[in-house]
Amino acid sequence: MNLYDYVARVEDYPKEGIIFRDITPLMGDGKASHYATQQIVDYAKDLGAEIVVGPEARGFIIGCPVAYALEIGFAPVRKPGKLPRETVDYEYDLEYGTDTLTIHKDAIQPGQKVVVVDDLLATGGTIDATIHLIQKLGGEVVGCAFIIELEELDGKSKLHGHDYMSLIKF
Repeated sequence: MNLYDYVARVEDYPKEGIIFRDITPLMGDGKASHYATQQIVDYAKDLGAEIVVGPEARGFIIGCPVAYALEIGFAPVRKPGKLPRETVDYEYDLEYGTDTLTIHKDAIQPGQKVVVVDDLLATGGTIDATIHLIQKLGGEVVGCAFIIELEELDGKSKLHGHDYMSLIKF
């Protein structure tokens, strides 16, 4: 299946000069969504994943069906103040400031094999922060999976050598 057919190109969004790659057509097509999800399920299964972690919000949309299919847990990574119990946090740099991501302190067990799932690998800031959170809890990141990779932004350099896969590359 050619997943490129299910990604809409939106010019000048969210600001002029940006080409936004919209995966809602992929999510809206049952066969395309199933195919993409199954590719990530197979990848995570091969790596022996014991839990899936996904950053908000599209990481939830992609990661939850993967965890469900593998019959393993899912742990959300969120902005500060969004998780109700004790969390650990990681602050990271943006081109114009800083941001912070959090995860529940008990979401990952030491030594647990983790696959991180998200819709997009761009500059790598979110994935870098997510990996740091998992490692802070003692988890082992065995791989990362993305629907889309924007190669020119070199986000893979923030993966610190972790295995990864992307279904579509621009």
